[in-house]
Amino acid sequence: MAIITRQAVIKKAASLDTQQFNIADYQITLAFGSRYTFEDENVIQKLIPSSPDNHVIMCSTSGQIADTLVYDDELVLTGISFEHTKTQIVKTNIKNSEDSYNIGRQLASELPKENLVHVLIFSDGHTANGSELVKGFNNVLQDNVKVTGGMAGDAARFQRTLVGHNETPQLGNIVAIGLYGDSLEVAYGYSGGFDPFGPHRKITKSKGNVLYELDGKNALDLYKNYLGDLAAELPGSALFFPLSITLPGSDIPLVRTILSVDEATNSMTFAGDVPEGCTARLMRSNIEHVVDAAENAAQKCLDVHSKQSPPQLALLISCVGRKLILDQRIEEETEAVKDVLGDVTMTGFYSYGEICPSNKGVNQYADLHNQTMTITTFSEL
Repeated sequence: MAIITRQAVIKKAASLDTQQFNIADYQITLAFGSRYTFEDENVIQKLIPSSPDNHVIMCSTSGQIADTLVYDDELVLTGISFEHTKTQIVKTNIKNSEDSYNIGRQLASELPKENLVHVLIFSDGHTANGSELVKGFNNVLQDNVKVTGGMAGDAARFQRTLVGHNETPQLGNIVAIGLYGDSLEVAYGYSGGFDPFGPHRKITKSKGNVLYELDGKNALDLYKNYLGDLAAELPGSALFFPLSITLPGSDIPLVRTILSVDEATNSMTFAGDVPEGCTARLMRSNIEHVVDAAENAAQKCLDVHSKQSPPQLALLISCVGRKLILDQRIEEETEAVKDVLGDVTMTGFYSYGEICPSNKGVNQYADLHNQTMTITTFSEL
């Protein structure tokens, strides 16, 4: 048994034709491209399948991955056909970030539960609160059903993200793919590679993903003090100094990237919730450690697969912050993954948030991560 895949990198998306890539040949096609690509109706009309048996998931990104190469402008298409695995796709549109938890519950409830093995999420990365969205999914799904995926990107612009399924992608769209059957083996792993430094502090004032105080002191002032001269380059310099948070009762740190700073309110907005009561610690980038982390995430996946069924498809979702940090060395992390996984079709994108289970033990509920390389691998037994 095997998962059949084919990949195409289209330099001029509007000129896509069936000789380059025939969508009708595949059960699911993952289409990753820039936001501008998915704002072109000429491109969309070529991507919308004529048959309801074919499914095209379109997602704007901050960079597209095809094998070990990373693209900014090209459209990356990955056709996937399972021999025995069935799929069910649900979708909705979110208008208000405060609805994220209920939207997660709604989508998870719409997926039939019998024989459900895994759920992939491709979410709007602009309006949706990824932390709450994932909590909604966790609340409904059974313990043995894991969730992975990511938040759409828009390069480093942070203006508009677009997601679609068999129709024109829209701001606010969220698509979930349910995978069904006992022939599918799925593994996942994530790792960051950022080094913590400085004292542990407690988040004493926050609201959602907005941080106001650490240890009763203004968080932005503390942050600027640690950054020194780099404080003048905020929020861009913050990508090199994310925040590690640990939820009360947990020993698993989550990484949060700063999206913006508000001088008027002396606050920082993160790409994920920063709840009051969490322990927080600053982190700094180390390129070698960041690349090593991608290798570590891949090894976690490989350790799960049986020798009789090595990975056949790998979905890589890495953070836009890692792309900006690695810069010209960006393909070192995809090459590190390939070195571990070997002969596997690799696709994916750079995102505004990565979704992957992080808890130890049996109940491995998904979390929203930032600044990580997250990998999901698939094979059919």
